[in-house]
Amino acid sequence: MWIGLGIVLLVIGAVLKWALNVEIPYVDDDILGWILMIAGVAAIIFSFIAQAQRQNFRTTNETRVEDIERRP
Repeated sequence: MWIGLGIVLLVIGAVLKWALNVEIPYVDDDILGWILMIAGVAAIIFSFIAQAQRQNFRTTNETRVEDIERRP
């Protein structure tokens, strides 16, 4: 879910940094591009961490259910 947002932020940031030369009052478009690219990378990393935690949680629950079923 967050991977898509991260990719979108990376693309928008790259376009602002390298493809466009926009005059935004009180904002440097190159800095804004870098900020969006960093936020995109952070969103992608966050999504991988959250996915790994969800897999660990599911594995733990499945193991507990199997242990309960084997008891007499």
